[in-house]
Amino acid sequence: MFKNKTFLIMIGLLVLSIGVYMFTFTGKNLDFVLPRRAYKIWAMVLISCAIAYSSIVFQTISSNRILTPSIMGFDSFYLLLQSTLVFIYGDKTFQALSNSSNFMLSVTLMLLFAVLMYVFVFKKESKSIYILLLVGLLLGTLFRSISSFIAMLLDPNEFLYVQSSMFASFENIQINLLGISTLVLVGAMGWGTRYFRQLDVSSLGRENAISLGVDYNKLVRNNLMIISVMVAVSTALVGPITFLGLLVANLSYELFKSNRHREMIFGCCLLTCVVVIGGQYLVEHVFNMSTTISIIINFIGGIYFIYILLKTNRKS
Repeated sequence: MFKNKTFLIMIGLLVLSIGVYMFTFTGKNLDFVLPRRAYKIWAMVLISCAIAYSSIVFQTISSNRILTPSIMGFDSFYLLLQSTLVFIYGDKTFQALSNSSNFMLSVTLMLLFAVLMYVFVFKKESKSIYILLLVGLLLGTLFRSISSFIAMLLDPNEFLYVQSSMFASFENIQINLLGISTLVLVGAMGWGTRYFRQLDVSSLGRENAISLGVDYNKLVRNNLMIISVMVAVSTALVGPITFLGLLVANLSYELFKSNRHREMIFGCCLLTCVVVIGGQYLVEHVFNMSTTISIIINFIGGIYFIYILLKTNRKS
């Protein structure tokens, strides 16, 4: 793996970005600033790896490089859940429901949503994953429409609570949730590594994978559950980042040029960490907290998405 200079360069960029983020513009209160930044680095690396892993694997099992797990409707379902909680409790939402309770509730309901999707859709239409993606897309649109309707009914002050959930942010990371999030995400990634060789074969196509002895439906089902866990935990922890997976996954294909998932996921994790840490540095020290990292990433990712579509059309 490390014979490829791109990996070494990316590791160097990651170390540099962490060093710059940790030790520049620190001021005099180092005892306060450095631990706080260390927790942010922890969260950013954790979320970056979850997004990188889930995006690469999802694009493999869907055989499409312009799709990300967000098409399944997880982001929209999370926003609907937060809107509903604020609609019920109003400005006392965070008094009636602690951050830990909100996190556990969000993760549990998103995973339940994923399981119900797979039970009622995927098993009945096991010949094509695109039926499942289509249902997820339709439900995501429905959830977003309901969220918008609920937002219209809210008091402007209450809407601010919902608005804070619309965009990912590393500013208000709950330190007490990092431990359990790390255990869940690392456990899911560890479970997923056993499928890397089968995913390498699956990248040749469904029919070729089946002819080579891969239990394709089981592979897709298990990896979709792993992806659901990663997306649910990362979204509940920091909020939705729609285009980050699309951006980093396609950049990784261009940079690392490998057909092995072990190398591609590792490289994508490195790249995502550099992008997220660098983006957060810009948010804090260039834009002076006037925006959030998800807005920057969604803007760049949206432009890149249009570029990919135009590039695909030219090839076809």
